[in-house]
Amino acid sequence: MILRKTLRVPHSLSEGPSTVAQQHRWGSRTSSLRWRLSMLSAAMVAVAVILMTLVAFLTVFTSLSSTVDRDLDERATSLLENTMDPLYVMRLNEEVKQFRIYNPDTRISISPPGWAVSVGDPIYTRSTAKGEEKDGVTTTIETVGRERILTKTNAYNARVTLAREMTSPQQVLSSLAVVLISISAMGVVVSIGVGMIIANTGLKPLARLQRAVEYVTRTDKLKPIEVSGHDELAHLTRSFNDMMEALQRSRVRQTQLVADAGHELKTPLTSMRTNIELLMMVNRADSTATIPPEDRAALEKDVLAQMEELSTLVGDLVDLAREDAPQQMVEDADLADIMDTSLERVRRRRPDVTFDAQVESWIVQGDSFALGRAMLNLLDNAAKWSPAEGTVRIRMTRVDEHTLGITIADEGPGIPPEDRERVFERFYRSAESRSMPGSGLGLAIVRQVIERHGGSIVTDEAPSGGAMMRVTLPGRANYDDESDVRPPQDSGEEAGKEHRKAFAERWFKRRSE
Repeated sequence: MILRKTLRVPHSLSEGPSTVAQQHRWGSRTSSLRWRLSMLSAAMVAVAVILMTLVAFLTVFTSLSSTVDRDLDERATSLLENTMDPLYVMRLNEEVKQFRIYNPDTRISISPPGWAVSVGDPIYTRSTAKGEEKDGVTTTIETVGRERILTKTNAYNARVTLAREMTSPQQVLSSLAVVLISISAMGVVVSIGVGMIIANTGLKPLARLQRAVEYVTRTDKLKPIEVSGHDELAHLTRSFNDMMEALQRSRVRQTQLVADAGHELKTPLTSMRTNIELLMMVNRADSTATIPPEDRAALEKDVLAQMEELSTLVGDLVDLAREDAPQQMVEDADLADIMDTSLERVRRRRPDVTFDAQVESWIVQGDSFALGRAMLNLLDNAAKWSPAEGTVRIRMTRVDEHTLGITIADEGPGIPPEDRERVFERFYRSAESRSMPGSGLGLAIVRQVIERHGGSIVTDEAPSGGAMMRVTLPGRANYDDESDVRPPQDSGEEAGKEHRKAFAERWFKRRSE
């Protein structure tokens, strides 16, 4: 015996490379929605706080710089005016010393008109600095190192240069920056907490919706959720309640269909079982019981009739299930060809009934097989209730450019007004029709097909007192057909026969699938 060790594949690798790559790509999906909303709100608040901090810092910086420049400009203007006074120039050294005493943070350099040297501190300026000229006075402001330097020169070539240390304003700006950064950090922390509160409050309806979904999954009970408010989550809750209500209606219809189908199948099965058991008992080798030949033939005929009834019922259930399915073939179907094919089939079943048909070529976009089944059911129903030598009248007329009306009238007993709407219900059979063959699904299938193609069907009373089915279907006229209106008996041209033959073959092929 050879023992083999089972290799355990890590969960992350068993998911496949595409899944792992997707998780790396969308890493935020692993975090909760509440945390992501909190982080999003915190990030937005942080960006706002940082922008406000930057704006405040730049505003203070600009204000301090403007204050220094304005003060230097006022002092330089006053000193430049004094250079035009000979007495001031004579005691220039004493004036410079006096200026230094009152302005210890400012260096000074003065050159009176006509002087080639300057009195005061050596101040170096950039020769490339451009000045602003106003009223014959040129002013230049620049920053060299940690000093703010202002130079004024008048038309007499007198020059005053002042240089002030920016250490004190920079200290103020540094302190302000520390305070603003601290406030920003506190704002980010507070915004995270506020974001969590907002996320918890805003996601309460979503959490309630999640609990409701888990309750439905766990108990299989479609209990509606309480709706509060008028926001987007309230609309989502209403949509979820509508979905559960539609699902509940679908469940009820499915349960009712199964119950009705079981009931309808039970009756022919019970009768057929009784007849088969009786025939088997008579055919036993040790049985002494005998039945007359005519009774035996009647039993065999009953068994065949019950098998036919079961086959019809199962076929109707299959058609009904096919109509409930979403996938249907969509094509251009000519109602004239569909009606011709259905008439040929129903004539073979009831040769003793006259079918007076006026058919119009009309194109409907939809499922030709389903439309053929609906037309055949309507004609079968009219033929079934028509007496021998009776007449079924079929008329196809245009209601407007985009709508066709179809009426099928028989000469039977008609439908009572109280039953005219219920005849389209599944498995509904009136008291008069219970003795007639049928499953009670034919008109239900018809209505489902007609409504799926955008039309409508109602019952009415025919002029002869029988039943009349009124059908409307949207579509368009078939302008390729040489005659708009034609009775099916007159469509004996070879091309028309071949066209109907191809349609019938396609119809029977779809029916056998």
